[in-house]
Amino acid sequence: MNFIHEAFDAWLARDAERLFLYLPERELNFRELGVMVDALEQELRDDGMGSGDRLLVVAENCPEHVALVLACSRVGVWSCGVNARMAPGEIAGFAAKADARRIYFTASVSDAAQRHAVRYDSTKAVVPGLWRSARREQAVTEPGELADRVAAIIFTSGTTGVPKGVMVTHEGLMHFGRVSAESRALGRSDRSYAYLPLTHIFGLGTVLMASLHAGAGLVMRTQFDAADAFDALARHQVSQLQGPPTLFSRLLAYCDDHAIARPAAPHLRYLYTGAGPLDANLKQQVEARFGLPLHHGYGLSEYAGSVHATALGAHRDDTSAGSRFEGAESRIVAPDGASLPPGERGEIWIRGRGLMAGYFRDAAATTQVMRPDGWYASGDLGVLDADGALFVTGRLKEMIIRSGFNVYPGEIEMALRGFDAIRDAAVVGQPGSHGNEEVLAFVTLAPGHTLDRAALDAWLRDRLAPYKRPTAIHVVKVFPMTHSGKVIKRELLAALGTQPSPAPPTP
Repeated sequence: MNFIHEAFDAWLARDAERLFLYLPERELNFRELGVMVDALEQELRDDGMGSGDRLLVVAENCPEHVALVLACSRVGVWSCGVNARMAPGEIAGFAAKADARRIYFTASVSDAAQRHAVRYDSTKAVVPGLWRSARREQAVTEPGELADRVAAIIFTSGTTGVPKGVMVTHEGLMHFGRVSAESRALGRSDRSYAYLPLTHIFGLGTVLMASLHAGAGLVMRTQFDAADAFDALARHQVSQLQGPPTLFSRLLAYCDDHAIARPAAPHLRYLYTGAGPLDANLKQQVEARFGLPLHHGYGLSEYAGSVHATALGAHRDDTSAGSRFEGAESRIVAPDGASLPPGERGEIWIRGRGLMAGYFRDAAATTQVMRPDGWYASGDLGVLDADGALFVTGRLKEMIIRSGFNVYPGEIEMALRGFDAIRDAAVVGQPGSHGNEEVLAFVTLAPGHTLDRAALDAWLRDRLAPYKRPTAIHVVKVFPMTHSGKVIKRELLAALGTQPSPAPPTP
């Protein structure tokens, strides 16, 4: 199999009546989903879309989004998913960055997507519940060999605030779907709780592609709700539960609030967390409450899934991200690029079958992270132990991880600086409980201005998704600066009487 739709088509031919998607109001088998895929494939072909075109999908999880991803693969179009809860300005930026031929909206399951659809004067698509914008004739089709290699674009913003489009390959997604399924013995009798957005590599690779490889079912939800998650565990045969550390923090809090000593989960056999550092206390609490090991992994959008993970049956008492997946390579390097021995901390470099094809039409950004012999410099700090297990100990980048999503200070600073009363802005993450981080903003005001917080909040609502908006905004007279003119963000935190948490100890 060379393309991601072939994993679906194989089940469609082999076992069409097998249930695949379990929704609150209905269930869909492969045949019923296939009807959607066929209709959308034909609509895309009739529209003149083909290999190397991009389709922006403004979405929350639903069967229609799954069908769009598969239909795009059949036609050769790159699906470019973005969360419908993004602000209008963000959606416009993603559409421009992708040079999208059309935009589709999952309007039937998302009020946010419906509002975006109205802004783009959209009309109904061939599949009920989907709307689509007018066709952009000026969009330029991507030519050459790359057109057939790339399956999707996952957007990740850089420190400058400008979105980068990670070109995720068919090979990477297909390969990771297999090794992910194998690492947790995922099979046809399994069901995963699928609330993780398909617009994120976690949802697209770890959840959707692994399930398609194994023929496992997805209990699909548009968003996370703790009460619904426990109901799914108790009554809907969920056997696999995955998510960022904040997911498990919220589940524990729900248990405490409702005096649940041991959740009812008769089919649950696999717990996994990724997309953020794992706190030892959280791991211990989750394992005690659920009576199962909490597995952990390390991955990123630039590699189509995880590079390292702890496999089923290979329980660890520490917070290691486990061993390398088949097809992946990793090394720890010094600032000069020399490999470091086990036990020494340095930057994590990776390469392998899942590595991106680069950032879409951004040669400068691609060159910045790629190293000789195909290595990708992650910007993350880590340690490999003697057995090859990875411990992620920090970040070279200023990226903030909030609720499992990557938040980049530069993007928030840009939005803050656009507000009339603000002269300059600096954003920093403050580590909180269970690996989550709060977004703190420091601003200086333009002369003669005061800060109207209500007006600023309204400004930010139209420009930043909720998880990117600052938890607190502090007005300061001046920023502490280096001699080269860079803000010393650590001193801003120190002025509040707080400091970033120290890096976890090396193993």
